[in-house]
Amino acid sequence: MTTSSCTSVAVIGAGPAGLTAAEHLAAAGARVDLYDRMPSVARKFLMAGRGGLNLTHSEPFERFVARYGKRAAQVRPALEAFPPEALRQWADGLGAETFVGSSGRVFPKAMKASPLLRAWLKRLEGLGVRIHLRHDWTGWTDNALAFETPDGPIEARPDVTILALGGASWPRLGSTGGWADLLAGRGVEIAPLRPANAGFQVDWSPHFVERFAGQPLKTIALTFGGRTVRGEIMLTRYGVEGGAIYALSSALRDAIARDGHADLGVDLKPDMTAGQLASKLGRASAKDSLSNRLRKALGLPPPAIGLVHETHATDVKAVTIRLAAMQGLDRAISSAGGIRFEALADGFELKALPGVFAVGEMLDWEAPTGGYLLQACFATAVGAADFIVRERMSRA
Repeated sequence: MTTSSCTSVAVIGAGPAGLTAAEHLAAAGARVDLYDRMPSVARKFLMAGRGGLNLTHSEPFERFVARYGKRAAQVRPALEAFPPEALRQWADGLGAETFVGSSGRVFPKAMKASPLLRAWLKRLEGLGVRIHLRHDWTGWTDNALAFETPDGPIEARPDVTILALGGASWPRLGSTGGWADLLAGRGVEIAPLRPANAGFQVDWSPHFVERFAGQPLKTIALTFGGRTVRGEIMLTRYGVEGGAIYALSSALRDAIARDGHADLGVDLKPDMTAGQLASKLGRASAKDSLSNRLRKALGLPPPAIGLVHETHATDVKAVTIRLAAMQGLDRAISSAGGIRFEALADGFELKALPGVFAVGEMLDWEAPTGGYLLQACFATAVGAADFIVRERMSRA
């Protein structure tokens, strides 16, 4: 394929999606300018990597796609074009060799984002990508991109624009969702931005908070809306959080919005049947307190025993936690909502704004933690970049 080196591209947003789009387009011969309102790039990416950068997941592809729930069909083509294996190969190529953890999640061996990001930025520099920091995109002026900078307002008139501005979670790191009203004013259909992968508030007693806040509940199973997830959660002063909670957060959030609360089922001993539990408890001394019987006969740790008392549960396989509200966007790992897929043409181009593409968390999809968030950000950016190379640059 012959491409034109005359195509100019502005990528707005220097997170994973924006950096990916910039890399692929520059490698194809485009002149790429990358803009970000923050003083450094990929701040949320670096924050996510502090506890081990979970790039993607190794599970079978069909199961992987299903993690995107109601938007699985819309996200699938991008994931097929840039699947988890491709993301791993890309990371390996930057010297950030990956491995599969015991949970199936994929991490770089360094377990940090910073080495990968340094190598990535060096590659972008070699490709000629120009990065402009402290450039706050404010929309369009006479069809030119408008930016506020420390040196005053500037304009840019690229051939193609890619918006990779993130969602609305962790606003202090740059993802404020401020673009939503701006695009809506230009006729782009936007689904309201809502928290995803966040904790939930529970009306714990002061005694429970004092004793157990900050402690995990491990090897449990959570059930809501006919779906069961195994894993662990963290008991907090305000309620509960953790990976197993995040896997159910979409359904829990929607139920609270509809009913004012959500009753989450907890099985504290998912590897034992009800009969096995009854047998063990039946052999416990009748003189022991309930706490001692749960500890000695069933091996429940103190936080689990505390939860049984707190919720007045009579069955450790059917504990109910009533969730009162979801934590807000400022406490969420990611956000739901954004640009509706109905507002997109092929290649993630905005129907209302020809020549403008949107990728990453700006789009109306959501997924649990576990590598699914980053994978979709990378894949949609690659999808847009490949479309631009194929449909625009090759015909220029």
